[in-house]
This record gives sequence, structure tokens and C-alpha cells, in this order.
Amino acid sequence: MSPARTAEIEEVIGRFTHWARDRDDIVGLLLVGSCARNAARPDSDIDVVLLTAEEARYLDDATWAGELGLGGLIRAQAWGPISERRCSTASGLEVEVGIGSSAWATTDPIDPGTRRVVTDGARVLHDPEGILADLLAACQLS
Repeated sequence: MSPARTAEIEEVIGRFTHWARDRDDIVGLLLVGSCARNAARPDSDIDVVLLTAEEARYLDDATWAGELGLGGLIRAQAWGPISERRCSTASGLEVEVGIGSSAWATTDPIDPGTRRVVTDGARVLHDPEGILADLLAACQLS
């Protein structure tokens, strides 16, 4: 992967992390997939799970995507407890944001879909209450 694409990915992740820290309703931000495993390819997207106490705020209004410079919304889809909002930046980098409540990170029991996402690669970006740390630990133990 080119150094420019690597820098762009890291810059988007940094922006997202900083943005989340300024919002009281965000209870967790988790980088998942190839970027979390440090295995991104030139065609990889950025996959983020955003856990919030105000899901409708992010599902019904894409203002937040503009604040983050994620570009236009190209797909919206529900996946059980997570609803995807996929955006594409001006350079064509796609960012998939899975939006859900803290229930997604429940550890007793761990949802099979959640376990699959976490064990495929996960890096905590924002976790003010420790729910994501608990989830990652529970996935490693079982």
C-alpha cells in the first residue's frame, strides 16, 4: 500500500477518535477488520463500530459524517444490532461505520456476530466506560 494511502487511513482514524472523545453520547469506538489487524491493502476500507446512547442521532442525520470529512453516504443497511452507514471520501477511501448501542458489546453471552467481528481484528479507539476492553477480554478468554 502506498505511503499516501496509509497516511490517509491513519488521518481518518485519528479524526474519528478525536471527534468521539468530544461527545458524551458515544460510549465506544472500535476499529475492526484489516486496519485493526495492520493488514490493510490498497482496496481496503476503514471499518469502525460506533456505540452510542443516541443511535437515532447518527442513523437519521448524516451531519456527523460531514463533520468528519467522510464524504457522501453510499450505503445504509441494518445488520441485526448494528446499522451500517458507508461513506466514500473524495479520494475514494470507503469508511464503514456500524452504529449501535452498548448492548452490542454485551459479554454474557457474547453475540456470535459480535464475537466474529472482534476476533477478526479489533483495536479500541475510545472506551470511556471500559465496555470494549471487557468485550475484547471476554472474546480472548472464550
